[in-house]
Amino acid sequence: MDTFDGFEEKYCSRIFGIFRFWNGKHQTATAGREEMKHGKKHRAEVAKSLPAWQRKFMCDKALKKKVKLINPVTCYSNGKKMSTQHMGFARLLGRELDKINTFYMDKEEDYIIMFRELEIRARNLDGNEEMLELQKEILGFHSEMVMLLHHSVINFAGLMKIVKKHTKRTGADSIYSTNMPRVLQQPFFSTDLLYNLI
Repeated sequence: MDTFDGFEEKYCSRIFGIFRFWNGKHQTATAGREEMKHGKKHRAEVAKSLPAWQRKFMCDKALKKKVKLINPVTCYSNGKKMSTQHMGFARLLGRELDKINTFYMDKEEDYIIMFRELEIRARNLDGNEEMLELQKEILGFHSEMVMLLHHSVINFAGLMKIVKKHTKRTGADSIYSTNMPRVLQQPFFSTDLLYNLI
């Protein structure tokens, strides 16, 4: 039990560290560079731990390229119609959000099933050897759920950065700045169920 408590404390403190880091307190250019390094470091950590997840992050580089192609002057014509470059960015962002949300929801569904299976096995334990094996599986399961939480935080930070870049490029009337409440309700950022499982 002590091992599990130490494990949980280690990963939860890391998660809360990420949340504190991304909470907007780092305003200087130096802090901005540190923030970028920090995000890349955690993305690499998750990808290293779970290589199959490597392509399940938001594609920041492609989105940044699309933002740079947007001409701020011709972004909207008649206040409504979007330019081709702007529509290209919107489509790519939509695809990236779909990719992240699908991955997150699939994982969450898997974790609910795994949690129930572990509960049943815990109720029907037969001996210390089986208990030790189950404890190892629970620790691995817990670790993967914490990694999914990392995944959520890293993608949310990436989303905020690209929305900020888009708003800066297109002006205050950006459709993303006015629809931020909808962006904040993306499934991959609705982590209450995941927190309960953890």
